[in-house]
Amino acid sequence: MIDLPRSPGFRLDGLRALVTGAGRGIGLAAAAALAEAGAHVTLAARTVTEIEEAAEAITAAGGTARALVLDVLDTATTRATIAAQEPFAILVNNAGTNRPKPFVEVGVDDYDAVLDLNLKAAFFVAQSVAHGMIGAARGGSIIHMGSQMGHVGGPRRTLYCASKWALEGLSKAMALDLAPHRIRSNTIAPTFIETPMTRPFFEDAAFRNDVLNRIKLGRLGKVEDVMGAVVYLASPAASMVTGTSLVVDGGWTAD
Repeated sequence: MIDLPRSPGFRLDGLRALVTGAGRGIGLAAAAALAEAGAHVTLAARTVTEIEEAAEAITAAGGTARALVLDVLDTATTRATIAAQEPFAILVNNAGTNRPKPFVEVGVDDYDAVLDLNLKAAFFVAQSVAHGMIGAARGGSIIHMGSQMGHVGGPRRTLYCASKWALEGLSKAMALDLAPHRIRSNTIAPTFIETPMTRPFFEDAAFRNDVLNRIKLGRLGKVEDVMGAVVYLASPAASMVTGTSLVVDGGWTAD
């Protein structure tokens, strides 16, 4: 009789996960997906009411979740706060922002706002979580929320592209440094996902039509489109996956 291989599965029962920027949009969806797969999820953001309501909703749905007020731009406090937690096995490095402007109009304050949150904060959040993972000696999965704009260019997106391309390089280099500790580092690179942050952009009909023409599947992304990618990269099913990017772009970057 043939001895069939068994799938490692996608369950995350008992694993502790941290999601930054978890109060809305992709972050909230990531937290909900991880909790549904059995993880104990900590939702981190600056706005306490949002993450408390989100944690309550996840708990009401049968998951395990708690809120953690955290301003990831405050590096020292973030390091101390994460160090004080029980080590996490999963990080979704999701907090981010965008200031779309023509390149020649970008100011120093714009640069600092986007790069400080999308890159600097992501770097030190990941470093802080990695310290705990190394100490626990149980391995782990670090997932950076990148973008298709970390693989291509876009008009009025110099800052965003700079931060997301840098995040791709950071993740690959992290994967090499952390592999001896069985800690994996990957990115998820979504196309335009309709969220509270992106919705105002689509009020411009010309912009919306251009985006839809570039997404080969013919629709905007939904947060649900990213949830499976998060669970996969966090799970035992992806135990041999590190240093790569899972592009969820409806075919945008295929041509």
